[in-house]
Amino acid sequence: MSPSPSAYAAYVASAAPPPPARFAAYDRHTWKEIAHLLANLPLGVAGFVYVTVAVAVGGGLSVTVVGLPLLAGALIGARQLGKAERARARALLGLRIDEPSPLPRQHGHGFFSWLWSSLKDPVGWRAMLYEFIRLPWGVATFTVAFTGLFVFWPVLPYIARGLTNADRAMARGLLSPSDELERRIAELESDRGVVVDTAAADLRRIERDLHDGAQARLVALAMGLGLAKEKLLEDPDTAAAMVDEAHGEVKLALQELRDLARGIHPAVLTDRGLDAALSSVASRCTVPVKVTADLPERPAAAIEGIAYFTVSELLQNVSKHSGARTASVEVWRTDQRLLIQVWDDGHGGASLDGGTGMAGLADRLGAVDGLFVIESPQGGPTTITAELPWRDRDQG
Repeated sequence: MSPSPSAYAAYVASAAPPPPARFAAYDRHTWKEIAHLLANLPLGVAGFVYVTVAVAVGGGLSVTVVGLPLLAGALIGARQLGKAERARARALLGLRIDEPSPLPRQHGHGFFSWLWSSLKDPVGWRAMLYEFIRLPWGVATFTVAFTGLFVFWPVLPYIARGLTNADRAMARGLLSPSDELERRIAELESDRGVVVDTAAADLRRIERDLHDGAQARLVALAMGLGLAKEKLLEDPDTAAAMVDEAHGEVKLALQELRDLARGIHPAVLTDRGLDAALSSVASRCTVPVKVTADLPERPAAAIEGIAYFTVSELLQNVSKHSGARTASVEVWRTDQRLLIQVWDDGHGGASLDGGTGMAGLADRLGAVDGLFVIESPQGGPTTITAELPWRDRDQG
């Protein structure tokens, strides 16, 4: 399976846990844990000295003009210490912790805005607290690990595992991003750019379709009617033929405008809902498609539109690229999520980087907190699952 970029943004607190400790067994995981415990003391001393000096000097001089800037700089430095500790935990304990969001840039807001944002940075303060409490913990873990290597070495793997589990919990609690809200803000900031780019691309597509299609046809129609008007008295037969030709051009222009309107938001979706709209899309597919929609009520119009265009583009890919003989579309609701699954028995091989618009669909769904998963081995079949947040229709 190939989850969308938004799926990779999900917070992962740790890697796979190490194997269970064993009596008198020193594998590479145990040696890494012992090395981590022994390194706690020198690093704890360095961190404790940094924090106490920074707080004492910065706090003591806070009545002067240099105290608070020194404290703000110390908090920025504490961020770097936290980054180093996360790297150590990743290398020796197999613990993976997301990096916190950087301090917001204060372009054009001046020195005092930077100073205030640095002083109220929760990541820096928690990193300082982490370094401050590490000294007594470092003394204890160094003593136990060093003594255990010579005195109670058969059971040291169990003791090391217990102590490093406490280290893992401490690092998760104090060195992780502030909270889920911070991670969501960073993710939504990234998704906002995707939404803007997608909207701009859609506007360019509509403009191009109007300019190259209906607009050009209407210009030709106006010219033809003008010529027919000139010939109306001197050559009625030719004028009648030109009017007939113009009538045909009107029909073609209306059809192009209908197709364009269907591409913006189809009337059947607005009037009859997702089930009827997807059946209409499936009827235009070159492969027989079975549509099953189990929706007791209609979702919000925005979610309904995204679901419609997702299925529409996936069925276009089925027609153009899959070589399938049959396909199916299933739509259903689970709790507060709308799930879509498109299956075909084609030759498979679909991927996000295959040049079939899959990456664009993944970005669009990710921008609204959705997921996009592809399962398409070579030789087929292909199953694509899309997931969208459910919003009730009266919520918009």
